[in-house]
Amino acid sequence: MGKNQEIDRCNCTVIHENVIEKVKEQMPPEESLYDLAELFKVFGDTTRIKILCALAEAEMCVCDIAALLNMTQSSISHQLRALKQARLVKFRRDGKVVYYSLDDDHVQSIFKLGLVHVNEK
Repeated sequence: MGKNQEIDRCNCTVIHENVIEKVKEQMPPEESLYDLAELFKVFGDTTRIKILCALAEAEMCVCDIAALLNMTQSSISHQLRALKQARLVKFRRDGKVVYYSLDDDHVQSIFKLGLVHVNEK
């Protein structure tokens, strides 16, 4: 058995009740954790990530996003619907044109932090 395998497993049988109680008090409600897991699922699609990346740079309409990503307007609209439901993007109408943008600064922060994390060496 190599060194790394030894580190991956805890061989003790002692339950650290004080640590468990401290963490239990700090845990968010189950419903909040479920909602958070659902939010992160939305980030689990490359097309949606590309849309968020684009909207982090500028407010855009469906036509512009479709052209940028070389996709159909229908497929972009489908992904935007999921992003709207997750409250990651918002929209505004200007005549016949609907412009999309990130819902708030939190979305941009989540996106940027995730990007920093994956680019760390």
